[in-house]
Amino acid sequence: MGNALSASGTWFQNLAAAILVFRLTHSALLLGVLSFAQFAPILLLAPWTGSAADRFDRRRLLLVSQPAAAVLSATLALLTQLDLATAALVIGFGFGQGIATAFSTPAQQALFASLVPREDVASAVALNSMTFNIARAVGPAAAGAAVAGLGIAAAFAINAGSYLVFALALVFVRPRRQERPESSRLRDSFELLRREPRLAVALMIVAAVGFASDPINTLAPAFAHAFERPDTFSGYIIGTFGAGAVAAAFVLAGREPSRTRTIGTLTVLAAGVTAFSLSPLLSVGLVVLFVAGFGYLASNTAATSFLQLGVAENERGRIMALWSIAFLGLRPLASLTDGAIASVAGVRVAGVVLSVPALAAAVFLLRWRRPERSRL
Repeated sequence: MGNALSASGTWFQNLAAAILVFRLTHSALLLGVLSFAQFAPILLLAPWTGSAADRFDRRRLLLVSQPAAAVLSATLALLTQLDLATAALVIGFGFGQGIATAFSTPAQQALFASLVPREDVASAVALNSMTFNIARAVGPAAAGAAVAGLGIAAAFAINAGSYLVFALALVFVRPRRQERPESSRLRDSFELLRREPRLAVALMIVAAVGFASDPINTLAPAFAHAFERPDTFSGYIIGTFGAGAVAAAFVLAGREPSRTRTIGTLTVLAAGVTAFSLSPLLSVGLVVLFVAGFGYLASNTAATSFLQLGVAENERGRIMALWSIAFLGLRPLASLTDGAIASVAGVRVAGVVLSVPALAAAVFLLRWRRPERSRL
């Protein structure tokens, strides 16, 4: 519950920041730059954040990073209220938030697996993903309403409070005793990928899912404009995608990952994002966007479950740092790509192009033959 509320607050932050930058500049490219700033630290800091999640107490690490992020959000809320926020300032604060996210993501992803027995990890992955996607379904729509009714500064302030809610929830969490590794170098995880190609394939799927879903997150204000709606409608666009993901979480809870099912859900994701991008009617577009959200969550859950189950407890922080690179750290590249394409060829073309990696991953998975020998 704490995570769902905190993740909802993050949508308040991200959507309000995107709307503010778009209102100040009317630039789809700068929307991509904003998203780049928010996620670049995850890629740049991964060698240290993954090691920190294995070497230090994960719960305490989160109890430091969450209040730090709250301070950043509260400061930006104050500056916005005083009409001192510029596009460059918003992007700079996005980079600061990204640093906090870089340290919290591997620790958080590794922590929740230690709250359940090993046989329940797959279900825990689906339910953990559901908390993020409940936030994706509810947060953007609520954020859009908050921006329209209360203002952008209020949305930033709400996010600051949500970080403290999650920190409070962590006070009551009692995970299993954490196993500490003898070595916590990130390159040890790359060696693990060399020995276990199936883990690398799972990370490839996570990256493809992140690319295909990025236009919905990054270009939502521009999509709202393309459908002749106000920029605050972007919350409903993101929320519809998230609602489809929540539906997938209920269907998938308790099910083990399946290669055949993952091929199908990757195809559904790619087809849904493409159909949404090309739809002339908003009503039809929202229906296929819901379906795309289902494919997004199902694909990501399958790959993430495999990663959680495929490593030892004392390797989990580093492998989830690689997960954060694949899912979040590559978002800067995706955001700059779809922002640049949208500025040159239009937002609809950008959505179609960015859906291609998910379809390519489905084709690769269909044709891939895993090595016979494996220690798993």
